[in-house]
Amino acid sequence: MSSSQLERQEIISIAPLLNRLAHSNAVDISPDEIASTFKLLLSNRVSNIQSASFLSLLAYTGKDGQADVIAKCAYYMRDAACQIDQSSLHDVVKAKGEPKGDYKGGLCDIVGTGGDSHSTFNVSTAASIIASPILMMAKHGSRAQTSSSGSADLLKAIQPTAPNIDAINERNIVEVYQETNYAFLFASNFHSAMAHINPLRKALGIRTIFNLMGPLVNPLDWAIEARVVGVAHQSLGPVFAEALKEGGVRNALVVCGEENLDEISCAGPTNCWKISGPKQMSVQDDGSSENSAQAPVQIDVFQLHPSDFGLPTHPLASVFPGRNPKENAIKLMSILRGEVSPGDPVLDFVLMNVAALLVISGVCESDASDAEPNGQAITERGPGGGRWKEGLRRARWAIDSGRALTCLERFIEVTNRLPREC
Repeated sequence: MSSSQLERQEIISIAPLLNRLAHSNAVDISPDEIASTFKLLLSNRVSNIQSASFLSLLAYTGKDGQADVIAKCAYYMRDAACQIDQSSLHDVVKAKGEPKGDYKGGLCDIVGTGGDSHSTFNVSTAASIIASPILMMAKHGSRAQTSSSGSADLLKAIQPTAPNIDAINERNIVEVYQETNYAFLFASNFHSAMAHINPLRKALGIRTIFNLMGPLVNPLDWAIEARVVGVAHQSLGPVFAEALKEGGVRNALVVCGEENLDEISCAGPTNCWKISGPKQMSVQDDGSSENSAQAPVQIDVFQLHPSDFGLPTHPLASVFPGRNPKENAIKLMSILRGEVSPGDPVLDFVLMNVAALLVISGVCESDASDAEPNGQAITERGPGGGRWKEGLRRARWAIDSGRALTCLERFIEVTNRLPREC
């Protein structure tokens, strides 16, 4: 074993920081101190008992709910993830992405924190698939943590053949994008540092800062052009907006249904925080990064309602099609095959969230004379200046044309050709 390997395994005591967290008001503890300790946890340099104490004290002091702490910890978690060849990915996304309106053809994601206790349908996963004929999608997800059906659980339950999401990794993700607009980045395949942390989280039995990390640690974060992030509690809305802004995100919509739902609600108002501004970094043709001109980044706050999409409301009780992945997968495939009647509560629920992603991506800003998919663009604007009804029109087209189903079938085919590694 080399000296560098021994050094990596050396355990470091964080007792001084724990004492300050436990015996003071923690005001003098900086986000950088917390993030540096968080980095040590990721590299397995802290004992289990001190790691558990650290995570518990962050929750007790409320430090893990601060935007700057979340942003800095998310940075280190992304840095610890398996790294993808940026130049190769840039080339394939540039070749395959279809710019339209204000959308430049880059990768997009739609994801929620989970933990809202509503156990509704897998909206963000379904929405990511339906959006894929129009946008290049990089859906980040995992197994269920706080519900009965997580995004990975849903995809694994698709019949007769499920996508082989276990086979996708940093070495073949570019190959996947060469053949399809859609990719699912299974968190356990890309965040190997979590292997030693997950048993500790499970044993600890409380929500920790890791429960907030999912929407912020997409392994392709540097290449994400637009995203929708759902949060499970109203207080997290402004926190996540600030964390995304601090992390360099310049095009995102944070949403929280009035019922503390981490999706755009089908039952009534949804509170929204829109982050907009010039991208802080851009990836060049050679894969290098370049700073763009700096300008103010805005966070606009507004509400969305189903009526803004031209849809009726549906009670949340109507969007529980199944309590397990198999039933939810059956519903998903029925939607994609066009077997679900217009006005179905789950269909409307999903369509609104697809529409929001399309609006935030900028694709709905294309001129009426250039309205793709075929049809007359709806130019009406709603809250936050978004063309929400136009987003819905395009979302319906993705299903009605059969293109969303085709994209999923292509993803299934491609991933099942990938080698199954031991």
